[in-house]
Amino acid sequence: MPVIVLEASDFTSPLFLVRTWEVLSGCITFSLVASLEPPNPLSDLHSTFRIFCMFVWCFFFTLTLLIHILSIIQFHSLIPVSWKNLTMTTAVLGALMGLSASVVFAWMVMDHGGRLTHTVAAAVASCITFLAYSSETYVLRTQAHEQRGYMGSNPGLLKILQLWGGCNMIPLVMEVVHSQGSASGLPSKVLSWQLWVSTALYGVCVLMSLVTVVVILGDLAGRCFLPFDKCLAAFSMIGVLLYMVATVICFTKILQLKELGNRAPTGVTELIIMETVVASITLLAYTVDLAFSIKLLCDRSHA
Repeated sequence: MPVIVLEASDFTSPLFLVRTWEVLSGCITFSLVASLEPPNPLSDLHSTFRIFCMFVWCFFFTLTLLIHILSIIQFHSLIPVSWKNLTMTTAVLGALMGLSASVVFAWMVMDHGGRLTHTVAAAVASCITFLAYSSETYVLRTQAHEQRGYMGSNPGLLKILQLWGGCNMIPLVMEVVHSQGSASGLPSKVLSWQLWVSTALYGVCVLMSLVTVVVILGDLAGRCFLPFDKCLAAFSMIGVLLYMVATVICFTKILQLKELGNRAPTGVTELIIMETVVASITLLAYTVDLAFSIKLLCDRSHA
């Protein structure tokens, strides 16, 4: 089969330019961070966040590069996935995860007094990468509704937001439990129990989001044993219940920190605030998505 490449005019299209921007800025970001050699201002940072940021930059760089190459040689029609849903999911999730990595990395640099040229340049490059994925999201959202796919609709964007929330909550909870245990001297069994319960709670939500996204990307909704719209409503209901519990726990932690006042462990306050913000946003996403699912089921029942 002959290889078909884009026409000359396509190389100056907004979508081609913005994806090139994503690949270049993503490569610069993780290259700058990888070039940091100990000792450096980030040597004592939490390893969980360092791994999280590096994984986000490397994963979306690789995925975007593959999408970019397949778009150029026009081989995307041979892949057994919904291409319009895949590109939209990558753009939106890349923007959200890029924002998280940028905020976390900048917080780590400022919190630990890092002012080296490489660390500041990496933080700036991460923000530029976030802007690149945000620009692709805007370009794709301006296309016709048929070209966006389901993930470009409001329910689809909410599902991407839910996946983003779950992916952020797991490393946040791990760091909160670790920091609280180090400061309070809790027994290892208690810390392990808290960590396993929290990880299981958010892991269930991440698993449901991943299943939903995979089914949509693979156009597998018609092959499900149960009606897919009812499964989506059930997933949203479970997500609302679990994140309601998580949000209550987060606000309880904030009240406990308020009672401690100046005796609160250093660094734990910022982590718990970030955990509460992410949990609240994700709870809102599940709640709105549940409303969409109920409305869809009601419309179909009356049709």
